[in-house]
Amino acid sequence: MAKVAREMVEMTGVDVDELIELLVTNAAAELTTYYYYTILRANLIGLDGETIKEIAETARIEDRNHFEAIIPRIYELGGKLPESMVDFHNMSACPPASLPKKANDVQALLKVLVEAERCAVRGYTHVCNLTAGKDHRTYDLAQSILNEEIEHESWFSEFLGEGPSGHFLRRGDTSPFVSKFLK
Repeated sequence: MAKVAREMVEMTGVDVDELIELLVTNAAAELTTYYYYTILRANLIGLDGETIKEIAETARIEDRNHFEAIIPRIYELGGKLPESMVDFHNMSACPPASLPKKANDVQALLKVLVEAERCAVRGYTHVCNLTAGKDHRTYDLAQSILNEEIEHESWFSEFLGEGPSGHFLRRGDTSPFVSKFLK
């Protein structure tokens, strides 16, 4: 644990235990979403499914990257991950992005994807609001993840016909905002 880092955050009035809990539950959401997106992506078949498979894959990989980026901050603040994967899954900040009953219904798959992203946007907005001007490192991390989650939501909402987002599929590297935390 980075003892002084925790002390500095505590001195700003942030409840560090609450913050750690938020980070752990968001990390659980990222890892479980990575898992469920793997299943969803495998079921994106046919002409309609193939049109969104690449975007779903980018979101899936970036969610894994978000998980990897959050872990060091949890431990820096004196937190840890649960020893049980079942417990970790069950504490996820977001509900499982489970395969819909009709696995070949692309619109239903898209609704699962967009709702997962909307939950993530809410979660990281909350972390940003809690840490803004108080815990610069966690704020920077949460804001970086938030930027990518907003793009994910925009991609999927466009496919649902909710309107244009102005965002485009990334070419090249994934996680342009979070990659600085993965080095």
